[in-house]
Parts: sequence; structure tokens; C-alpha cells
Amino acid sequence: MRSCGVLMHITSLPSPYGIGTFGEQAEKFVDWLVSAGQEYWQVLPIGPTGYGDSPYQSFSTFAGNPLLIDLDDLVRSGLLTHTECENADYGADPSYVDYEKVTRTKMELLRRAYSNFEENVGYLAFVKNEEYWLEDYALFMAIKEENNLVSWFEWSDELRLRKPDAISGAKERLKERVGFWKFIQFTFYSQWERLKGYANRAGIKLIGDIPIYVSPDSSDIWANTGFYEMDATMHPKRVAGVPPDYFSATGQLWGNPLYDWSAMKKDGYAWWIKRIEKAESLYDIVRIDHFRAFDTYWAIPAGELTAVNGKWEQGPGMDLWNAVKEKLGSVPIIAEDLGDIFDSVKELLKQSGFPGMRVLQFGFNPDSTDNDHLPHRYPRNSVCYTGTHDNSTVIGWYKAADKRSQAMCRKYLKPFPFEKINRTMIRELYKSTCGLAIVPIQDIIGLDDSARMNIPSTLGGNWKWRAQKKHLTEKNAQFMRDLAKTYYRIQK
Repeated sequence: MRSCGVLMHITSLPSPYGIGTFGEQAEKFVDWLVSAGQEYWQVLPIGPTGYGDSPYQSFSTFAGNPLLIDLDDLVRSGLLTHTECENADYGADPSYVDYEKVTRTKMELLRRAYSNFEENVGYLAFVKNEEYWLEDYALFMAIKEENNLVSWFEWSDELRLRKPDAISGAKERLKERVGFWKFIQFTFYSQWERLKGYANRAGIKLIGDIPIYVSPDSSDIWANTGFYEMDATMHPKRVAGVPPDYFSATGQLWGNPLYDWSAMKKDGYAWWIKRIEKAESLYDIVRIDHFRAFDTYWAIPAGELTAVNGKWEQGPGMDLWNAVKEKLGSVPIIAEDLGDIFDSVKELLKQSGFPGMRVLQFGFNPDSTDNDHLPHRYPRNSVCYTGTHDNSTVIGWYKAADKRSQAMCRKYLKPFPFEKINRTMIRELYKSTCGLAIVPIQDIIGLDDSARMNIPSTLGGNWKWRAQKKHLTEKNAQFMRDLAKTYYRIQK
């Protein structure tokens, strides 16, 4: 069935508190999606972020980001006051997130809320149900605070290596802090379930996003080092990235520890099954970033300064996905299969049955060559985008493109007189045969690269852009709804 949706991260929502949250504006955005004839809302990973503020480098693959918590809900619960929330400093500019100020201010308010919180049946049930990851995560964050937030690789040997006496001592010594981090997760999950319920009742399905790898500085690795390529001192032997290509002569060095797939296989892929199960409970569809690494992945010796000296290794392939299917049944997944894709990756995607991705911007090139990202090549079982969070906006891309790529774009798309290129591209995407068309909110609004979400392999200045109330207009909603009706992506 043909359908459509919008890509917009939670942090980019309008709000009076310096960052988008699960609050009133999130529900208003759901209402806007309905008026725009959309069926899906795609978000970026919602885990707690650390250095660099990237949602793809989280302290836990299971935990939620405290910054997304709605403060107004805590006021209604009697844990905070309006005055406390309104008088705090979240930064002066509503068009971007000042992460330093928002983090400092919001975490202080959340601690005040915790000081007024009394454990209840719902909280105790949550702690029990989520014990398999929550205990380690809450202790990890408490120890991290005690150590001035440095990476766990820099902790004392006793804590880094999880010596039983050191762990039991930390649990007792940091009991109050551990309780705070559990309270944060209880609050986060309660609010997320409320927002998801609101969206689903309105007919909007949520597409979530999980990175294939976990952050080096995460409770996932600290608590499960046997599932990763780690040496005797619990430092990575090899790390993840991608090899040199057209875009980068030295490749991309991500630095994430690699999975020890043989150890995971012996355990029946239990950690991955838990991860997919958790994601399936949070979202209606799960997008997995860098899906190709399940087939073949680039392994770089730890300590390298670039990704040049890596080598391809074999991933688990269908063995993992057969195990997932056996335990969880058919899970709705979108496979991010962009980049340098081998035939074996295409074969894995075919065997899995998961839809892959296409990006319209990638279709246009100086040589006017045919390629998989042009709409006449889109498979029905695919999810297609004008661009993603890692790309320029359509307006930004077109301004920066070379003249020959621009000419190919105009010749292929045939824009209407005086029509802006972002609207032309959206229309072409909707016309295509792909099953699901997703458009970043920046392209619907028609913004240039000042609204770009991320520039890969750069640190600082990313993930900050925020929409304002003036952007989510009835006119933009009507444009999207008309297209959805015209090209049969809406059923009513």
C-alpha cells in the first residue's frame, strides 16, 4: 500500500524550554501530520546523548534521553512549579538548541522533580520489568557522575573491570544517584507511551531509528564486554567505520567497538533480540542505520587515526535475522542500505524482505548517468526520501550542486514555472512507485542549509536546528495533503 510520512526529530519541535519534547507541541505536530495527509512520523534515535550531542552515540541503546522529557507534565504531577520552569535559562534563540544551557538547566530541574517524587506501583513495576538493562544503566550513569562524566575507559580498574566488591560498593554508595536515573527513565517511558498512544489513535505511526553500533562510552558495552572485540584491559581491539570512497579519501573512523559475532551466536543473539524487541515496543516501524554491516563490515585496528587501514569482515547475515524471526516473529524493519553496497548486501536485503532506502538527491550527477536513486528505478518495497538527516536540504543541495547536476535535475523533474525545487522533488517522490515516501520537514518548509541537521564526520554545530510554530502552516499541510491524494498515498 502506498503511503507517506515526515522526518522530524523530537528535538526540532517548537517548545518554550529550549528543545523539543514529548509535550504539547509534539501532539500539535501529530495533528499537523493528520491535516497534511500523512501516515508516518519518523524520528532519529531517542537515547541519551553525550559528547557531540549525536543521537547516534548514546550512553545506552535501551535508555531514553532526559532532555526530551516534558517539564509541563512534571508541573501537572506536582513535582515542579511553573515558576521554576519558566524562570530557568534554556538559551535565547528558539531556532536552535543550546545543548550546554539546556542540559545544565534541565538536569537541575529533573533533580528537583526527583526530590519531590514518591515511589508508586507504576514506578516499581517499571523498574522490575526493565531490570535487564535499567540496573546496569542507572549504575553506569551514577558512577559516571561520580567520575566527572569521563568515559568508563578512564575509571578505576576495579570499576572498569566490574570487580564484584567494587560494583556492590558503588551500588550502596551511590544508591540515591542510581534512584535518580531510574526515575528519569520511568518518566521518559511514561511520556513516550502517552505520545505514541496519541499518535496511533490519530492514525499516525511512528518510525524509530537505531544505529547498528553502540557508543564506546555506553552501559551496553561496560555491562556486556564479552559480546565485543575487547582486549584484557577492556579496551577495543578493532573499531567501526567505512573505507575511503568518493566522498572521503581517508574514509570515516567512527570508533565504535565491533561486535564479537561468534560470541553473540553462541548466546543465540540474545542481546540483539532484546534490542529489537525493545525497539519494536517503542515504534511501529524500526529503521536500522548501516544495515550493510550485517553482511560485511569494515574493521579498523584500534588506535588508527583514519579508516584507511581497515579490512572487510563477514557479518552474521541471515543467521541473526532468522533467530530474531524465530523469537519475535515478523518485525517491521527499514534497512538503511546506502553507500558502497556489494551484491551480497543486496542479496541479504532480498532474503530478509526488508525494504531498503533511496535518496532522490543522490540520483543527479554531472555525467547524467542512470542509477538506483532515480525514481524510475525505485522498487515498490522501498522507502524513498528527498534527503536524510545527513544530507543538505533540497534547497541547500541544489544551490551547491554543479551546473551539470542541476541541468540533469531540471531535465528529469521538469519543474512547473516558478516552482521551487523542493516542491518539485517532493512531487516527484510522491509520483514514484516506492511504497513509502518520507520528506524531511525542512524540505516541506523550503529551507536552505542553515536548517541542515548533520554534516557527517564533523563535530560541533550539528543536531541543533529547530522548527518554529510559523513553519507548520496550514498552507504547507494542504500542499502535502493534495499531493498525497493526487498520487494515491492517502486512503481517504
